[in-house]
Amino acid sequence: MVNKISLILVIIGALNWLLIGLFGYDIVGAVFGGQMAVMSRIIFTLVGFAGLWCITLLFHHTTAAE
Repeated sequence: MVNKISLILVIIGALNWLLIGLFGYDIVGAVFGGQMAVMSRIIFTLVGFAGLWCITLLFHHTTAAE
């Protein structure tokens, strides 16, 4: 379950970076009151921790049954 939540957060972060790169638009900051707003910073922190967690997924060996 942690892996799936982490993956979802990483995807959200990647999409946010895509929007920043293409259009200069930070959707997380826009929705939660700016980049320095407390809620935005919490989201950014959670996405960062999720990214760190996803590093461990590189080293998990899975089978086709999973």
